[in-house]
Amino acid sequence: MRAVVQRVSKGAVLVDNQTVGKIDKGIVILLGVGNGDDLEDAKYLAEKIVNLRIFDDDKGKMNLSLLDVNGEALVISQFTLYGDCRRGRRPSYSDSALPDVAKELYERFVELVKGYGIHVETGIFAAHMLVEIHNDGPVTLLVDSKKLF
Repeated sequence: MRAVVQRVSKGAVLVDNQTVGKIDKGIVILLGVGNGDDLEDAKYLAEKIVNLRIFDDDKGKMNLSLLDVNGEALVISQFTLYGDCRRGRRPSYSDSALPDVAKELYERFVELVKGYGIHVETGIFAAHMLVEIHNDGPVTLLVDSKKLF
């Protein structure tokens, strides 16, 4: 699984001009599920992301986690994170998990993050979404469950 994690002052996601998810201070997680990903990948990413020390302490140093600041999470499914652009001009998405597998792992990831006591909002899986991200910093990180070393 792959995630783009952005520290935000606020974020929202709209489907058909209707807000379906909205957060204040916290993180927006763009989540991609790849072929071969399983529950262990979701567990790894959830634990890693909620504990990332990317929020400023009282001295302005990034030393606090989402848990420490009681932040919120907006989780958006994004299969394009597995787009392979090495050949030609049109990305290949053959490394993305099939939609039924991806949806199940996306939903499990959301539940795992909620299990840490984080308030989580989401988009709608496979919908065309407009995502509003107020990136604070900017702070943007890439986290991949398969690139552990």
